[in-house]
Amino acid sequence: MDGFIRAIIQGVPIGGVFALVAVGFVLTYKTSGVFNLAFGGQAFASAALYFKLHVIEEWPQWISLVLSVFVLAPLVGLILERVIFRHLRNASDLARLVVSIGMLVLIPAVMKEILDIATVVKHPVGILPDGLHPYQLFGRYPVSRDEISQVVFAVLAALLLAALFRFTALGLQMRAVVESARMTELAGIRSDRITAFSWALSSTFAGLAGVLIAPRYTTVNETYFFVLVVAGIAAAAIGGLTSLPRSLGGGFALGVTAILLRTYLPQDSIIANQIQPALPFIVLFCVVLFWKDRATVSDPLATVDPPPPSSASDDRGALLTWGTRGFWSVVLGLMAMHALVWGNEFRTTLYTQAVIYAIIFMSVTVFTGIAGEISLCQSSFAAIGAFATMQFADRFGVSVIGGAFIGAMIAALVGAALALPLMRLGGIWLALATLAFALLFESVIVNFDWVGGLVPLPKVPRPLLGTIDFENERTFFVLCVVALLLVAFVVVRVRNGTTGLFLTAMRGSETAIASIGVSRARLRVTAFALSAGIAGLGGGLLGMYSSTISYSSDFGPFIGLFWLVLVVNLSTRTVEGAMQAAAGFVLFPEYILKPLDLGGAYQYIFFGIGAITFARHPEGILEFQKRRSMNSIQRRIDRRSGRSSSSEMPSVDTPTMGTTS
Repeated sequence: MDGFIRAIIQGVPIGGVFALVAVGFVLTYKTSGVFNLAFGGQAFASAALYFKLHVIEEWPQWISLVLSVFVLAPLVGLILERVIFRHLRNASDLARLVVSIGMLVLIPAVMKEILDIATVVKHPVGILPDGLHPYQLFGRYPVSRDEISQVVFAVLAALLLAALFRFTALGLQMRAVVESARMTELAGIRSDRITAFSWALSSTFAGLAGVLIAPRYTTVNETYFFVLVVAGIAAAAIGGLTSLPRSLGGGFALGVTAILLRTYLPQDSIIANQIQPALPFIVLFCVVLFWKDRATVSDPLATVDPPPPSSASDDRGALLTWGTRGFWSVVLGLMAMHALVWGNEFRTTLYTQAVIYAIIFMSVTVFTGIAGEISLCQSSFAAIGAFATMQFADRFGVSVIGGAFIGAMIAALVGAALALPLMRLGGIWLALATLAFALLFESVIVNFDWVGGLVPLPKVPRPLLGTIDFENERTFFVLCVVALLLVAFVVVRVRNGTTGLFLTAMRGSETAIASIGVSRARLRVTAFALSAGIAGLGGGLLGMYSSTISYSSDFGPFIGLFWLVLVVNLSTRTVEGAMQAAAGFVLFPEYILKPLDLGGAYQYIFFGIGAITFARHPEGILEFQKRRSMNSIQRRIDRRSGRSSSSEMPSVDTPTMGTTS
């Protein structure tokens, strides 16, 4: 009994911080419909400023707290709402999610540059003087000042928020905006101001949670705050992303349960070492899968938006189509010649890496571009392919190419198996489930010896076919190009074939596709399996390229988020979008940032800026520019051929915000 009480006392402060994040998360989702993964970046921003002012510059604690939590945090929330998210109120789940992930990356990178700090080894401090000073609760249970402040602030924030919603006109207006911002406008209420206030308030919760939780970490690192946000999302999911009381209770319960497991589980067991740290991810996955209260914020007037535009390639004439194909064939041929004949070995390896990532990125084209669904675990499927290639080559003596194909099949089977329990989910709930799977894979599965837990990891050899040794960088480049062409052929055939048409139709209406006798379950499993298999094949090739698999830097969940947003920013519907995203991912840092003497943080800054442009062009920058240029070229072709102007493509100025899935 003594250990039980001690565990509860230790878990309540952690749960209080989880509850703060959950309440702020729900507040944003209820009033704007945005699934704000940028919450982690907002929490990091306040914690970093507090650390800079108080620890490095030695400012008083109360001034540092006020500036970091009650000035910077609401200011960041207002900027995000005013500049970006107010334009996404009626956007698709994909558009809102992509932009929030972009902000998750952009905000920490900008704060590091502004504050001139990196990950610091020195332990952060709390908001009270001598925060580690212990008190003896009930005369026998030690509780520090930092832990007391975590509980007090969480409870006060919840009470103030409850009073705001229940007893003030502003709270009533906030609830009205939740139902429909447009209908609220008809009643004479400025819904944009209400939403801006909600963003400022929720951002304050994020900043407060970041400053409160920082003393539990050894460094101020944005990765820790991303995990914190996932725990808060798990608590918010208990409340269906809409119930503040249930989300608050879920946060406290999650913190207490984590400490209880750590107290009572055997310290040398697999459950204690792997399952217990992954508790928030397990809870998130189970809640999303089994909880029946899965409300979705939507505007009843959202159906007045125009339908999404068709792909630019569908609207061009035959002459322009063949001209475009010829142009890109020449470009790709020149790039191949540069890699094989004119370029040095270093450039060849860069091009090889870009080709491999293009294969992996095509898995996003299949699942998001064709099927219209959101998966945040494509990096996990790629990791499965890489680890399987390594294990089959090392343990069973299988040829490395055979191991890569086996790895792709295993990844496809895992994708199909994952699709079965997630069959009823869609939109943001499917994204949550796949994110939880990616985090579970990282926390639990990767650590097993039969996956990637061996120390040191075996080397992944290059293929050897007869007299052709692919240790040579140029021959390995050719092998990867052949694999890319085969995957691109499969993706195009699927997109233009019956399966692709059914998937596109299901993206528009699952009810309609079921009414004509097409199995939604079969389509969902097909999309999952095909995209996972493509990612697995790319992962196997990446393992051969690197020879040593580095999971955290090559396949971590955060990297997977980066991949998704990069592809979607350019064009998720086309094969060339995946190729250009891969080229940007590999070549941009080498040929743009390094010559300008810009650090790696600028890659994330430009990446975040690209996500902002996606708010204006949700079809993707590449698709938007292609439509605009083809519109102009097609008009000239039509004028010269004497055709009617009715054959012109739709104007690029046609509003598309919030309509592309």
